Amino acid sequence: MTRAKTDKKTEAASCHPTHTDTHLCMPEDARKRANRRLAIARGHLESIQRMLEDPNVYCMDVLRQIKAVQGALQGAAGVVLRGHLEAHVATASERGDAEELIEELLEAMKLTQ
Repeated sequence: MTRAKTDKKTEAASCHPTHTDTHLCMPEDARKRANRRLAIARGHLESIQRMLEDPNVYCMDVLRQIKAVQGALQGAAGVVLRGHLEAHVATASERGDAEELIEELLEAMKLTQ
């Protein structure tokens, strides 16, 4: 097993101490990357709010900023989904909860479209 795979398994297993062995938590690197993308989205949202305070704001400029927020949110969702796939779905058969994870994956796919 490669170091990266070992690190991901260790990371997934080293959740908050109050979590049970059956609880899966988000990998730390995915949390950090998603948080960065959400900070970008927040900046775009704040920019839109400032723009809308200007009575001379151009509609197309607002629409471009809204699209940027949507892109940042979609990017954050992609990071979270990838972390879930790597840390939990790929190891489901080893844990014996593959059927449950398949259902969860289908739900995750709906949420990230």
